Amino acid sequence: MKDLRSEWYTQELSDNEAESFHRPMEEEYSFYTAVKTGDMDFVRKNLSQGDFTNPEGMGVLSKNPLTNLKYHFVVTVAMITRHCVEGGLELEQAYRLSDFYILKMDSCTTVKAIADLHKDMVLDFTGKMLLLQKNAIISKPIVLCTDYIYSHINERITINDLADFTELSPSYLSRLFKQNLGISVSDYIREKKIEKATNLLKYSDISVIEIANYLAFSSQSHFIQTFEKYIGLTPKKYRDIHYHKTW
Repeated sequence: MKDLRSEWYTQELSDNEAESFHRPMEEEYSFYTAVKTGDMDFVRKNLSQGDFTNPEGMGVLSKNPLTNLKYHFVVTVAMITRHCVEGGLELEQAYRLSDFYILKMDSCTTVKAIADLHKDMVLDFTGKMLLLQKNAIISKPIVLCTDYIYSHINERITINDLADFTELSPSYLSRLFKQNLGISVSDYIREKKIEKATNLLKYSDISVIEIANYLAFSSQSHFIQTFEKYIGLTPKKYRDIHYHKTW
């Protein structure tokens, strides 16, 4: 214990002489608050500044630059998870998302890979918090619909399915959905299926035809056409660019 105390005093003196300081707490608090409140503009601007990989103001948790960044990644995920749970994100979902990104980070072998994954992780959490904010101002039947679509994304979902689930007429539900979200039910479902497909293409080895079948597209060609319409690339080209990009 005495040796550790002596080492700490020596280290503290060395740090002070080197004028090695951490970033102001206000900056970190503003960032975590922006994620918590779904402030996508603030978060994107912050990410574009490259603070996460900037050694100035970053604490030294390891003398190895890659390991040091990995440790900071874990700290960032933990802080974001805590803030998002406080902001209303369901606890288990928050922890699963945290575990997912930490496991992905553990396989990263370059600083760029960790930086790319950090950006994906922050935007993912922020997007989920933004959706929570939107759900707070939309009607309960539409919240039920979006939850149903999320839980049944690998099935063929129709307006009649959602109408039965919410006990509303298909025509009324369609109008309500468009009024609340500014998009038709069918377009929303397709967007969510394509969003799921992008993650499967980036983070799994599942083939294109398996993804098409999993997401209940009528055929592989239909899936490819729909994917290209929304993303601007075929599933194969998208995977060629993004697969294993973040680890």
